[in-house]
Amino acid sequence: MELKAVIVEDEANSREILRNYLSKYCENVSLLGEGATIEEGLRQIKEHGPDLVFLDVEMPFGNAFDLLEQIPDRNFETIFVTAYNQYAMDALNHHAAYYLMKPINIDELIKAVDYVAAIKEKENALEGQVLQARPVRAEGKITLPQQDGFQVLDVSDIYFCKADDNYTEIYLEKKKIVVSKTLKYFEEALQPYSFARIHKSYLVNVSEVVKYKKGKGGSVVLSNGKELSVSASKKADLLSYFQ
Repeated sequence: MELKAVIVEDEANSREILRNYLSKYCENVSLLGEGATIEEGLRQIKEHGPDLVFLDVEMPFGNAFDLLEQIPDRNFETIFVTAYNQYAMDALNHHAAYYLMKPINIDELIKAVDYVAAIKEKENALEGQVLQARPVRAEGKITLPQQDGFQVLDVSDIYFCKADDNYTEIYLEKKKIVVSKTLKYFEEALQPYSFARIHKSYLVNVSEVVKYKKGKGGSVVLSNGKELSVSASKKADLLSYFQ
């Protein structure tokens, strides 16, 4: 997998060597930025949101651990690159993925990058299982994928879902949540519950329907007063809930 990376190293020559090695031997690493100080490193990390940071230990006005302590909720892996072996235990305590000694051994660099890639692949696989709209073990709840994780929602709080191209608007009592999934996706995710597709644009919580108005397709009125059209092709499916 591709790894977005940032280098934080105060020596220009060391940055150049590492940059060249990555370009030549680690094609899955995309170098997005470099910093020569803690301040520059923090700025690059916040700007690019890397998967991997190559981090020298000793830098002007502080060290690598000072930088890491300013990012308590970091979601990147760290490979320390240093000429000093006495920091190995501190690196371990800061959950470093790898500890490389200068001068950099190419085989060790490749091994370190492959190790981080394997970690990220496992994380992505786990997130792929969790970060999707689906029922969860907690009865009556569903997870909604978001950029920074997922939100857990009581299914009973949903009044209806509305299609918006490749997005879905989920309407609750006092707010709307927009999720980058299609309405068909939510129709399948909410299948274990009493949700009816009444229109190409609407999926309703049947428990919130308080009135049906007759017509070729007709319409439904929800408990919050919202009235939604029912397409003729979906009318029978809706009415089957009330037989």
